[in-house]
Amino acid sequence: MPDLLQIEHIRKTFPGVIALDDVSFSVAEGEIHTLLGENGAGKSTLMNVLTGLYHPDRGTIRVNCQPVAFASPRDSLACGIGMVHQHFMLVPAHSVFENILLALDRVPNLFSRKKYQAKIQQLLDEFDLQLDLATPVWKLSIGAQQWIELIKLLMRDCRLLILDEPTAVLTPQESARLFKVLLKLKQRGKSIIFISHKMREVMEISDRVTILKKGHSIASLSRGNYDDKRLAALMIGEDMIPQWEKRAQAGDQIILDIRQLAVRNDRGLADLEDFNLQLRKGEILGIAGVAGNGQKALAEVLTGLKSASHGQILAGGQDLTSSNARHSYIAGIAHIPEDRKSIGIAPDMSVDDNLIMKNFKNGTFNRWIFQDRKAIRRNAAEKIEQFAIKAGPDGTPVRYLSGGNIQKVIIARELSERPAVLVALYPTRGLDIGSAEYVHKVIADGATEGMSTILISEDLDELLKLSDRIAVMFRGKLIGCVDPQNTSREEIGLMMSGERQGGAA
Repeated sequence: MPDLLQIEHIRKTFPGVIALDDVSFSVAEGEIHTLLGENGAGKSTLMNVLTGLYHPDRGTIRVNCQPVAFASPRDSLACGIGMVHQHFMLVPAHSVFENILLALDRVPNLFSRKKYQAKIQQLLDEFDLQLDLATPVWKLSIGAQQWIELIKLLMRDCRLLILDEPTAVLTPQESARLFKVLLKLKQRGKSIIFISHKMREVMEISDRVTILKKGHSIASLSRGNYDDKRLAALMIGEDMIPQWEKRAQAGDQIILDIRQLAVRNDRGLADLEDFNLQLRKGEILGIAGVAGNGQKALAEVLTGLKSASHGQILAGGQDLTSSNARHSYIAGIAHIPEDRKSIGIAPDMSVDDNLIMKNFKNGTFNRWIFQDRKAIRRNAAEKIEQFAIKAGPDGTPVRYLSGGNIQKVIIARELSERPAVLVALYPTRGLDIGSAEYVHKVIADGATEGMSTILISEDLDELLKLSDRIAVMFRGKLIGCVDPQNTSREEIGLMMSGERQGGAA
């Protein structure tokens, strides 16, 4: 097959950082080409170059063997390159039809609504997508919203589709459906760049895989010339993947008791309704559900960031229902938030200061009314070594760290007081294999020492691997709890979509 896209010796630098250095690879017509790499390997920068957001310092991009230069995303789209981002570019109050129309070029002021609706409906029928063009986007599931983004690109007749972590917010059934659509697009000659950290998906869907490491393209391998172990070894290189072993630790002692909990959002609608759940000492309790079904509200009300409108939260004999975040922390509930960069850290402060944000009033770090900088530095040095944080020179603002190392800073801070309960909200989202396994090791080791964890994740493989029980949420309610040893991904997927009930909590 001829190459649709050729990337040759691309280099991109930012002040003090070489993001891409001599990156080369190609994508053939009708090929699904996966990009793999650790956090900070350069995948996002490369995609920003391809979609016209960044201009490379050096190197050549060829489309159909012709050199091209993109001054803006409009230029990239004009060459037939389109991207479905992790965060969708949709207007929630507008209908499906209106959102697709907004993405099109050269729509006349006076246009035939029926003509455009017929074109869009033809695409929906071709790929067997059940979307009502008149429905407002805010009423749709995350999976349905992703279809809109894909249809927008197909309506523009994009020949190269870039999908960034497309299954992160999908149920197993939705992921399988997406893969069917991608294979059908491939048969029609479309080329796809697929970005994922889920090795099972990479093995299933890829024709070729290119591995990026520290801004370099180190290998491009065709199907049949790789397996998951070889790909992981190329990604990680000399870095060691943390080893851990899960042991059955959960006892009968109830450490956290949630009774008929209800939480309202800013619009007065229920994020949680009549929610009941018990967490045992040393238990890893997985929470499964498609994003937006109340998981974030559950994490925030447990950690004192949101108020309950009804019900009770009992932890170790204390009623924490009306507690704030500091009281929850003192009561032994630690928190790994969903958005590590905007909520989990103070980005412009140093690693040292971020590590004491929860206990800076502790006498250990004060000398009379002044901070004891030596004690703060000693604490940071201990945590950096204990949690294997690549922190850079002393005083480096935490925002300059990779996603995996920022997550390690948050974990080191949250676990510094040996909490009874850890509420972890999507703790490995966007992390590479090594960083994700490190987070898994921390949670498993914590269970061994008696820490209980509520693990909220969109990755069913992660939940099945770590959890003692899995509770499934749908539209703010608990659908049921299942034993991960005796329940398939498909069964949990049906519960996530509200089509099946599970056992008692």
